[in-house]
Amino acid sequence: MAAAVLGGHAALTAQSASAAYPGPGIVTGDITEVHDPEIIRTSSGTYLLPSTGDGISLRTSTDRTHWTAAGAAFPGGTPWADPYTGGSRHLWAPEIHFANGQFYLWYSASTFGSRRSAIFVATSPSGAAGTWTHRGLVVETFENSDHNAIDPALVVDSAGTWWLAYGSFGDGIRMIRLSSSTGLRSGTEMHRLASRGGGPIEAPTIHRAKNGYYYLFVSFDYCCRGADSTYRVMVGRSTSVTGPYRDRAGNYMTAGGGTEILAGQGSIHGPGHQAVLADADSDVLFYHYYDDAGTPRLGINLLAYDSSGWPYVH
Repeated sequence: MAAAVLGGHAALTAQSASAAYPGPGIVTGDITEVHDPEIIRTSSGTYLLPSTGDGISLRTSTDRTHWTAAGAAFPGGTPWADPYTGGSRHLWAPEIHFANGQFYLWYSASTFGSRRSAIFVATSPSGAAGTWTHRGLVVETFENSDHNAIDPALVVDSAGTWWLAYGSFGDGIRMIRLSSSTGLRSGTEMHRLASRGGGPIEAPTIHRAKNGYYYLFVSFDYCCRGADSTYRVMVGRSTSVTGPYRDRAGNYMTAGGGTEILAGQGSIHGPGHQAVLADADSDVLFYHYYDDAGTPRLGINLLAYDSSGWPYVH
């Protein structure tokens, strides 16, 4: 069995080293029913992981390996999101950031298959369950929109400007500028980052690496089908946060390009909706996948870069 170092511990992977990709590193605790994970390391060293769930599910860890349920960001519900969720408390795909002495949380409100969607932002002094305050609507889309306002992902560029990438299917992944104080939209600027001409693409993550590149990670193909899910993680890069992003072969991501770095194999089905954490020891890839029973689980791998600057999981 191959080994990966996660949180300072040697963790055997769940797949054999002969497989196309390494399996996820061993994680323990509350790691099932994890969908669309996002991650931050707080100033105390604790990891805080919000994910899709009723009121946004929260988990914590002190070592990046053992995870504990920590309630919901909005245990009392989010009535402002009801017009988009049909009254459901189920909120999707959070994004978390710490700045200005507080935590910011962006999240999606929609129903499956709909483009009547919205992204909202909230703030908290601690990030703990029940401490989040609604701050407003960031962006919304309608059934006749050519893209979908779900799956928010924040990136702060080298000049300190805040940008939000988001999108699913349709015309793909878009980007807007945010206020670095409120976390709300700033101006009307919009950039088109990636598309598959209406095909399945979603869940953007933009990581500004130490080598000077911005890496746009997305999920291709289909989520949410249990063991039949076909999600896979793709990447392109650019020297500009707004693109253009190209894959290893030079193809533009706006024209369907993307270099695969993780896909399903064996009992690992549909890995995707990834997040990247620049931790003290390594860049780390978080994602969900489905086991053979169709249960969504937390996956974690280390992320490294080859001699040409392209990321790979190990």
